[in-house]
Amino acid sequence: MSISVVQAVLIGIVYYLGINGTPWLTCLGSTIIQKPLVSGVIVGFILGDPVQGAIIGAAIQLPFIAYISAGGAPPTDPGLAGTLGTALAMAAEVKPTAAIALAVPIGLLGTIIWVIHMTVDVFFVHMIDKAAEEGNMKKAKFLHIVPPQVFAFVIGCIPVALGCYFGSEMVTNIINALSGRPIQALEVIGGLLPAIGIAMNLRAISKPGILLWYVLGFIIAVYLNLDTMPIAIIAGIVAYIYTGVVALAEEKQTAAATAGGFDDEFDDDFE
Repeated sequence: MSISVVQAVLIGIVYYLGINGTPWLTCLGSTIIQKPLVSGVIVGFILGDPVQGAIIGAAIQLPFIAYISAGGAPPTDPGLAGTLGTALAMAAEVKPTAAIALAVPIGLLGTIIWVIHMTVDVFFVHMIDKAAEEGNMKKAKFLHIVPPQVFAFVIGCIPVALGCYFGSEMVTNIINALSGRPIQALEVIGGLLPAIGIAMNLRAISKPGILLWYVLGFIIAVYLNLDTMPIAIIAGIVAYIYTGVVALAEEKQTAAATAGGFDDEFDDDFE
C-alpha cells in the first residue's frame, strides 16, 4: 500500500492533535487521540481500511496500556507509535504482532519531539510573562494560543507526514527483505511486548481496594459469559456509584472535622 501526500499530511494532523491539549478539542487531544487505539482507527479511515487500522491500533495499544507520563517526562510517545506506526504497518501489510515491534521504537523517537516542543514553549512563556508585566493582556493571550499551536503543528505534522510519505516504501522494502525467519522473530518479539504493558497494568491495580474490582470483572466475564460492551457498561455504572459514595463519605468526614474544630474553639473561649 502506498501513502499519498494528502494522506500523509492528514496523518500528521492526527498526530498534532494528539500531542497537546488543543483548545478546539477542549484539551482532550493528549488523553484521547494520543491513544494508539483511537489514532489507529483514524489513520485506518484515512488509508481506507478503518477495520485494519483498529486491529493494528489495538495491538499497539497493549504495550502502552499502563503508560504514565510522570513529572512531564514521558518515557515514550504512544501518539507517534499509534499514528506513524499504524500507517507504516498498514503500508507494509504486516501482522499486528510485527506492527507492535515496529511501532514501539517509533514511539521512543517521539520523546525527541516532546523535548524540543517543551523547550521552545519555555520561550513563549517568558514572552507571555513580559507582556503581562507590561499590562498588554491582548498580546499575552495571543502569545498563549497562536505561536505555541503553530510550532506544535510544525514539529508534529511535518515529521510524521514526511515519515509516512517517504518511509512507507522504505519500510515495505525492509519487511520484504526480512521475509522468513527474521520477520517471524520480529512477530515473536512483538507478541511478547503486550505482556509488558499488561504486567505494568496489573502492578498498578494490585492495591487491595482496586484489585477487588478487577477480580469482580474477571468473574463476570468468565462465569456470566458477558461480552466486553456489557461489562464496560456495568463497570461505568459501578464506578459512578462508587465515586459518588466516596465523595459523600469525604464530605461528611470534612463536615465532622469542621464541626469538631468549632466546638474546640467554643470551649476555649469559656476556659
